[in-house]
Amino acid sequence: MSEVESVMNCQIIPFPLTKRVAKVRDVAAKLMEKTSDRHAEAYRNQVADGLFKHLARIGLPEDEQDEQVGAFFTAVELELSRLYDLLDGYSETSAY
Repeated sequence: MSEVESVMNCQIIPFPLTKRVAKVRDVAAKLMEKTSDRHAEAYRNQVADGLFKHLARIGLPEDEQDEQVGAFFTAVELELSRLYDLLDGYSETSAY
């Protein structure tokens, strides 16, 4: 087998979705703007579909895709919690 014909194995290591801080913050902020659970769920599904398509396109195995997307939404939930805590802090110090 010549060098050209040989198959090289490689491991794909994507930039972790949880470290895409701007994306995490953007999704959390948009979720806060949703007026119903139904709208929030539809948006979550839309984001998840996009993330899964991206990870599949770069060749990540399905189990890794699930792990990455799950971790991403955990990061989004943590950001939502942080944002709601900030809002509570502002309302407690309000002069009204």
